[in-house]
Amino acid sequence: MENNYIRFTKQMKKEYTILAPNMLPMHFDLILQVMRNYGYKIDLLAEGGHEIAEMGVKYVHNDTCYPAILVIGQFLNALQSGKYDPHKVALVLFQTGGGCRASNYISLLRKALAKAGYGYVPVISFSLAGIERHPGWKLTVPILHRMLYGILYADLLMSLVNQCRPYERNVGESRALATEWTARLAREMYEEKLSYERVKETYRRIIRDFKAIPCDRVPKPRVGIVGEIFVKYSPLGNNRLEDFLVQEGAEVVVPGLLDFCLYTVYNNIEDYRLYGINKLQSKLYAFAYKFLNKKALDLIEIIKEESDFDTPTPFDHTASLVEGCIHHGTKMGEGWLLTAEMLELADKGVNNIVCTQPFGCLPNHICGKGMMKPIKERIPEINIVAIDYDPGATQVNQENRIKLMLANARDAARDKVLQ
Repeated sequence: MENNYIRFTKQMKKEYTILAPNMLPMHFDLILQVMRNYGYKIDLLAEGGHEIAEMGVKYVHNDTCYPAILVIGQFLNALQSGKYDPHKVALVLFQTGGGCRASNYISLLRKALAKAGYGYVPVISFSLAGIERHPGWKLTVPILHRMLYGILYADLLMSLVNQCRPYERNVGESRALATEWTARLAREMYEEKLSYERVKETYRRIIRDFKAIPCDRVPKPRVGIVGEIFVKYSPLGNNRLEDFLVQEGAEVVVPGLLDFCLYTVYNNIEDYRLYGINKLQSKLYAFAYKFLNKKALDLIEIIKEESDFDTPTPFDHTASLVEGCIHHGTKMGEGWLLTAEMLELADKGVNNIVCTQPFGCLPNHICGKGMMKPIKERIPEINIVAIDYDPGATQVNQENRIKLMLANARDAARDKVLQ
């Protein structure tokens, strides 16, 4: 055991419960169900509230990025809850392995665990970059294949819920349908054979079910959410931002998780183009990019065939939007993708954007808040508000700033009608 690095063994796989932090409830439900299907006992942590941040700040330096404080706080809260035997649990962290401080979460977590008296708890890195190796944790090709479809399914469900929820006649119907489909998909993904033709047919059944939800399509402002990946998606990280926007009479638009996956693959291809490094790996990544992009384009085409629901933007087009604004070599954290997502939203007519800024995330502030001026110069009608999230930020202040952005959105819509 060096620096509290405890390997997760094959024996632990049989006996231990693995705890996972919650970033995207629907996505992680499906991703973790795949792991359960392959013999892992995994619980998705659902606890929220200010006490999570307080727990994190107690054991992590308060200059650390806010997502790290929340994730570590959620783990420690679970260990101290009495719900689990600390000697029979392991923790798993999802990591990309890039230059962002998120790659140091494991070290921060292990220090916090030791400080809190849980230094014996194994911490697993869920990463394709091979940050660490654990004999009892294997991401095989069949597992990754099913996880990909879990991401695609969840991206579709998230998009359809957001497009139906503000207009549904029976409040809660779209979310209930998504919950029902998540359970059905978990069962389907347990099956030994998962053919792509069946996956595409399942897309169609999901779309038809949401299309059948009774809705009154009265005009409402559409508001996009971008930012650091955790606070963009996690209700814990952004104080249930999506719920608040819906309550304020808006339709929420959130780019899917697959775009972030494509972004990380795209960056590895760019490394060879820009710097001439990793030639062999770049060919593998080029194949992976083509494969993932084809899956995304198939889903877009099926949505168009089955409905008039808004579709995701093809990633190649998203990547092209940043030309003349930010370079593709800017890839720390969300990098150029953050700027691209704001331009992508405006490109599809979503001019109102909340840019979620977590404390301690320098790349996010540069590529998010730092790019607001050049974006506004290119698109004068865009309406962006940057909201800071950290342990000391008050929810009232955050919501008041968002309400002001919504008021500006309604004024712009009224002026457009009067013209």
